[in-house]
Amino acid sequence: MNEFLLIAGMAVATMASRIPLLVWLSKRNLPAGWFRALRYVPPAVLAAIILPAVLIVDGKLTFAVSNAPLAAGIVTALVGWRSRSLLLTILVGMAALFIWRAIFNF
Repeated sequence: MNEFLLIAGMAVATMASRIPLLVWLSKRNLPAGWFRALRYVPPAVLAAIILPAVLIVDGKLTFAVSNAPLAAGIVTALVGWRSRSLLLTILVGMAALFIWRAIFNF
């Protein structure tokens, strides 16, 4: 029961902090510059999540050839850029990661 109350309380706290701002903003016309700026939020958040996982190995910034996540990330970015296919990008990225790990982790 405590876990349920904890989850419910956090849901209420989250909604209580977000809903007033959304209601306030829904009644106003935002400048076009805001919408242009907000388009960059998802890529910035995605980069902030992915880059530390790709570049930091064992607590150190690593640009070595043996850094499999970095190599797979480069391959994945190139495939995604050229193909524009999400499924192909994911499959090639996973394959690149597994192959790179197999090669450098004898």
